[in-house]
Amino acid sequence: METNQIKRIVEAALLAAAQPLSLAQLSALFGENEAVSHEELARALEELSADCAERGVELNEVASGFRYQVRQDVHPWVARLWTERQTKYSRALLETLALIAYRQPITRGEIEQIRGVAVSTNIVKTLEEREWVRVVGYRDVPGKPALFGTTRNFLDYFNLKSLDELPPMAEIREIEDFDPQLTLAPVAPADDADAALIAPETEAANEESAHAAPEQNA
Repeated sequence: METNQIKRIVEAALLAAAQPLSLAQLSALFGENEAVSHEELARALEELSADCAERGVELNEVASGFRYQVRQDVHPWVARLWTERQTKYSRALLETLALIAYRQPITRGEIEQIRGVAVSTNIVKTLEEREWVRVVGYRDVPGKPALFGTTRNFLDYFNLKSLDELPPMAEIREIEDFDPQLTLAPVAPADDADAALIAPETEAANEESAHAAPEQNA
């Protein structure tokens, strides 16, 4: 099959999909008699990425595979498509998420020890409902506390291929606003603050509350 035809098929599949597609999933689009190798797919993806150089969208690889997403420089205009109130997360939630991301596997008690305050059950529930964190095991100590780690959805949402791409902790401390790039998904994105300023802070009683809003597809 010609490269241009492979590119058209891959491009259409990525735009139609509601989630990133891996090389294996893209390869499965072709029948046994069409003989498209992983090398040919990789070449097609490289060319599709180059084709986006001057466009408002880009082809990006995240943990789950490849996806088209809106470029950050046009995000403010595209975001006007969604009129629903956007989700805002508390500093306490973001600190908890950051500690899990950087120090996983970690227990709730260890998070509390580092932050100096109790971790609200609502914070853990919100992170699990968003499928950003999950229980990955249990600490072999009395009580068997759960160990938390991040998920592939966390990597996808924050535009990462692996945890190795997380910025250094020193940089994270300086970030005031982090706005993940929008994906071309048929749902409204959440305009979240950055995934973490790690500094102990006293929580207000309602700090962990979040406004309801459609979630960004990860």
